[in-house]
Formats: sequence, structure tokens, C-alpha cells
Amino acid sequence: MKDAFGLPQSLLVLGGTSEIALATARRLIARRTRTVWLAGRPSPALDEAAGHLRDLGAEVRTVAFDALDPAAHEEALGKVFAEGDVDMVLLAFGTLGDQAHDERDPGAAVRVAQTNYTGAVSAGLVCAGALQAQGHGSLVVLSSVAGERARRANFIYGSSKAGLDAFTQGLGDALYGTGVHVMVVRPGFVRTRMTAGLREAPLATTPEAVAAAVELGLRRRSETVWVPGALRVVMSALRHLPRAVFRRLPL
Repeated sequence: MKDAFGLPQSLLVLGGTSEIALATARRLIARRTRTVWLAGRPSPALDEAAGHLRDLGAEVRTVAFDALDPAAHEEALGKVFAEGDVDMVLLAFGTLGDQAHDERDPGAAVRVAQTNYTGAVSAGLVCAGALQAQGHGSLVVLSSVAGERARRANFIYGSSKAGLDAFTQGLGDALYGTGVHVMVVRPGFVRTRMTAGLREAPLATTPEAVAAAVELGLRRRSETVWVPGALRVVMSALRHLPRAVFRRLPL
């Protein structure tokens, strides 16, 4: 169960090799989390991540999970919840894609959408149902400021995150009053393997900074968390710009 400050004893990570997710897991283990499930495609990287968290003192298990296989989500994730209550689910999988390539290859664009949106809808609903059945828990979903307004440079990725963000907000409203807390996290540019080689955007941040924001959001039972916080004001301004002006910005 969670403590008085809303921090979990048990954690399920969907996207077990995500740098942001692992930074969050490390931070929560340092506070009080003792059981961690890392869900992802079986790989040496997943095993290495599990080993590292074990070295920090947590009991860590892995579970085979593929965002692109929604038909298997209920069975795979059901096995985790069958082991006992899960205090927090962190939905952290996603893919950036290659905008220039994906515009020319609709199949690749669909794969981005299926991973970031369709897979997340499936896994999110499975976990939300399990959390509701146990009567408590938090579902934390990593969205992105890219979902606030689609930009020419990454509208395929941005549109998938926009869908994910809207879905998560609606799910949070549906679960309000059930004992399940739903939180959307909207980071800006995060320095990770996924963004390596890309031009760094203003207000760039780190996985550790996102992890700190997640912890604070859990303590406050926030519904939306921006990382860094200044992006809330920036994106509010950009969201309301006339389209003719927005498309001329060097974004």
C-alpha cells in the first residue's frame, strides 16, 4: 500500500527499459518501493535493468510485454496483478519514429501510432481495470508536450501523443472517486537514447528531473505534471497562436 505521502511499495513499469521509467524506479526505490515489475520485450537490456534495480535493494521481476500485441495484454498483465496488489503503474513505452521517413512509409507511421496510442489504450485499460478492482493505486502515463499542438517537424509522433494525452485525461475522469489516481506527465525534450543526435530544444530536461517531478506529483496527487514546469506557460501560448503564425515558427 502507499504511504501517507502517496509513494508506492509496489511498481509495475510498462516499458521496462525506458530511461525515464528506470530513473523513476530508482528514485522510488530510494524512498520506499520494494517490489518492481519490469514489463517489456525479453532482451539483455531488460535483464540488465532488472539486475541494476535489484542491486538497489528491490525485489524485481520481468514480464514479457509487447505494446504492439494488444491481444496478449490482458493475460500478460493479469499475471502481475494476480501476484498481489500493485500500488503504481507507470506507462512509459513509446517510439519517436523518423518523421521524414515515416511520411513516405505509411506502414512505419502506423507503427508509431500503434505503439504510442493503440498499445497504450489497451494496456492502460487493462491496468485501470485491475487497479479499480483492488480499490487503490496510481496510473502514471508519460505523455509529451508534443501532443499539445502538432508541429510540422514531428506531427506523426505528436498526434499519437495527443491521442494518448486525451485518452488518459478521459480515463482519469472515468476513475475519479474510485480510489484510483491517474496522472499525465508532459515532459519536453528529454536527453535520452531516443533523442540522441537530435537538435536540443529549449528547456531540455533529464530523466532524473522527470522522475523528481513524478514523485512530487504522486505526493500532491496531481492530475497533470509538466517537466519543466515553465513549459505549461510556453505551450499555453503556442496552443493559442493563429495557425498561420504557428506554421511560420522555427519549431
